[in-house]
Amino acid sequence: MLKISNLRKQFAGKIALDIPEMSIEKGTLLGLVGNNGAGKTTFFRLLLDLLKADSGNVLFYGEDVSRTETWKQRTASFIDNRFLIEFLTPEEYFSFVGETYKLDKETVDGRLRSFSQFMNNEILGQKKYIRNFSAGNKQKIGIMAAMMVRPELLILDEPFNFLDPSSQIEIRDMIRQLNEDTGATILISSHNLNYTTDISTRLVLLERGYVQKDCTRSPETIEELNRYFVEQANSQTND
Repeated sequence: MLKISNLRKQFAGKIALDIPEMSIEKGTLLGLVGNNGAGKTTFFRLLLDLLKADSGNVLFYGEDVSRTETWKQRTASFIDNRFLIEFLTPEEYFSFVGETYKLDKETVDGRLRSFSQFMNNEILGQKKYIRNFSAGNKQKIGIMAAMMVRPELLILDEPFNFLDPSSQIEIRDMIRQLNEDTGATILISSHNLNYTTDISTRLVLLERGYVQKDCTRSPETIEELNRYFVEQANSQTND
């Protein structure tokens, strides 16, 4: 589905991302892990053509994402709250997203009903604009809008941020279920190593813009990643 070649991005002369080659097959649930500044968000923004690469390209089924827009109808994402239109109510925002993806109102309403437990009676029917919701509920709105369209490719940056423990468990299960039910290729990044390793079929460790490890999920690789981050924490403490 995705093929990355010689993808490179710098900011102020400092390498933010440098990936010579990577392929992501359809149906993969890829967990991207790494410390702050590892390049995770930069990677996602390059995949979504929100940043211009210094060199290299990203191909979606053979099409360069920087040269065509056909892939956008098959892709959905939520990177941060800037993706939201905060002067709309949630109902208006979901309707807008649905229209963008050519979903009728009945389909949008039906798919939103599947998120009833996740919304916890705090999203719909509140008669207020998105800007007036808590950070956690804004996060929920963005994630639901992206998942609602049931894309072939879903990209979520730090989906567990701002959510209470119960909601984190729910979104973990929702991501897994979407992957199983639709065969969607899902890319997530998170500081929550436990949830990320729990649901991912493939794990990629980024550090300072470079891929340090790219592996299939297994007890051994999870243990290795945990050990890596413990060593990193100990190193920072000693410094």
